[in-house]
Amino acid sequence: MATTILPNKLGGLARMLVQENLLTEDEATSLQTQANTQHIPFVKQLVSSNKLSADRVAVAASNAFGFPFLDLDALDADYLPTKAIDAKLMRSSYVMALQGRGNTLFVAMSDPTNLHVLDDVKFQTGMTLSPVVVEDDKLGKWIERVAESSETTLQAIAVDDEFGLDLENEEAKEETSSVEIDDAPVVRYIQKVLIDAINMGASDIHFEPYEKFYRIRYRVDGILREMAQPPLAIKEKMASRIKVISNMDISEKRVPQDGRMKLVLSKTRHIDFRVSSLPMIHGEKIVMRILDPSSAKLGIEALGYEPDQKEALLNAISRPYGLVLVTGPTGSGKTVSLYSCLNLLNDPGVNISTAEDPAEIPLAGINQVNVNDKQGLTFAAALRSFLRQDPDIIMIGEIRDLETADMAIKAASTGHMVLSTLHTNDAPSTLTRLMNMGVAPFNIASAVSLITAQRLARRLCPSCKVPLDVPKEALLGVGFKEEELDGSWQLFGPNENGCDLCNHGYKGRVGIYQVMPITEEMSRIILRNGTVHDLADQARIEGVRDLRQSGLLKVKQGLTSIAEVESVTNE
Repeated sequence: MATTILPNKLGGLARMLVQENLLTEDEATSLQTQANTQHIPFVKQLVSSNKLSADRVAVAASNAFGFPFLDLDALDADYLPTKAIDAKLMRSSYVMALQGRGNTLFVAMSDPTNLHVLDDVKFQTGMTLSPVVVEDDKLGKWIERVAESSETTLQAIAVDDEFGLDLENEEAKEETSSVEIDDAPVVRYIQKVLIDAINMGASDIHFEPYEKFYRIRYRVDGILREMAQPPLAIKEKMASRIKVISNMDISEKRVPQDGRMKLVLSKTRHIDFRVSSLPMIHGEKIVMRILDPSSAKLGIEALGYEPDQKEALLNAISRPYGLVLVTGPTGSGKTVSLYSCLNLLNDPGVNISTAEDPAEIPLAGINQVNVNDKQGLTFAAALRSFLRQDPDIIMIGEIRDLETADMAIKAASTGHMVLSTLHTNDAPSTLTRLMNMGVAPFNIASAVSLITAQRLARRLCPSCKVPLDVPKEALLGVGFKEEELDGSWQLFGPNENGCDLCNHGYKGRVGIYQVMPITEEMSRIILRNGTVHDLADQARIEGVRDLRQSGLLKVKQGLTSIAEVESVTNE
């Protein structure tokens, strides 16, 4: 059998398709000439000509060259290393990063024979490349999606001198125009800091001046990480710029201030920042809390409640009256839990009012009030006013004193659903905290419907978590029961080196909850002034998992590590 001799001008992919009898030599030559004339890849010209489908070309290339084939419809955009390859290079080279593992980067390509592209990407990334064959039409759509995401910084911050920041009111805009802060490098630097923090999923940004250096830290997944040390000489300009766009008084540097600002990323997405300044001995420290409105719309399912816990919570908030309390330390996700409940209850047929300090995320259809202690608008005063405004559902940011607690109890006992927070360690201790504040036991027993205690634990990265083999004695020591160690589940831990998708083996956080409905027997314990231990014992009898048990359940599910559960829960 004679071997077909193909002209050297045919590229690797075109040559293969002719050899596989999927194209004639004339067709391949013509298509390649057209592609060269239009300066587009051969495979794009081939697919657009309808000679072969993108799927058939990808399968043929995978089989012929031995590279794995991937259907891009199965991708999860949240786990793509969007910054691995420059957006401009992605578009020009028609290649997209899929996953990094060690020094190897897996890249999606519709033409794995294009060695020039591989060389360019290898030079830019400094990594060894492993091609994965994908369909050309799907690759084009994904590249645009990823490139737009990675270019958000440039598009959002290059609008004008206000770098896409919508100020809270006109006064702030007027003040901005009258203040001489025209140092463009400082403006651009702040732009980059904000967008990088959002892209990393940070919850807070810390700008910290010290005697000999100035640093910026991000809180990512609950852990502070130092990101940069800009020149010490710009600390005043950085603070002034942030204070101006946050509607704060830049001439006042002796007392703490609070402000807000909004960053518009697109027509459909904006990010709010709550800004706090604090005078220190070497300048003003500024902390910016990132408030993403989308986090309030996650839904109960996305927060990490177990099915029985979710059912108990939904039953409690669907009642026409009662007091539901969410407890936990600062940063444990109480606000997101409350907002998720409010979103479920938000309906044109109900009147919902909230008193917060401050209102972190605007919710359409809900009447939100910022308390102001200096002006006399306390939580108790706001709650008293709510009761004259025909409310159905009331949310109080925090019960801090007896007056607020009494008002909340009164509202819950007179036909209103009340939601609030307290700073306590677990659910049983919340009841004794109310009693210690001076609330009468019979009021607590009759008004409180359910208490949820919660913590946030870092979630193991699904791409690089590693299986662990831990001795049985150690597992029993952290709280597992003998019958749970039956070998039906695998223990995982973080990959300390991490991957391109995570932060040292963790990505995101998952909620750990203790959901305790107030039953008749618990009400009896409260009425006879029972201790926190009596309440905890009764909760255990009724099948309520404490925080440690709930955390260990997340460990069994492979969502987090034992070390993380031990760090956020008490034994």
